[in-house]
Amino acid sequence: MRKYEVIFIVKPLEEEATNAVIEKFSKLIAANGGTIDKEDRWGKKRLAYEIKDCTEGYYCLFNVTCEPACVAECDRVMKITDELLKHMIVREDET
Repeated sequence: MRKYEVIFIVKPLEEEATNAVIEKFSKLIAANGGTIDKEDRWGKKRLAYEIKDCTEGYYCLFNVTCEPACVAECDRVMKITDELLKHMIVREDET
């Protein structure tokens, strides 16, 4: 098991829709054998530049412990999810 940081920006949607998108990814990680150590919702922020005609986005950060296969599946689903503007998954350094 490895530690990862998963950060993603959700399009500015209704609060219920935003929560549904975040819940979708937390369930996806759990279904693939991963655990979310910490969930940090940064809230709606102004973007540095326009992405897909949006000037704002809802930022969310997960600290996750899982296998590389879980990360690959999460990345695949994030790429095809229309509600996401951007996402990034990085491995935390072992210290």
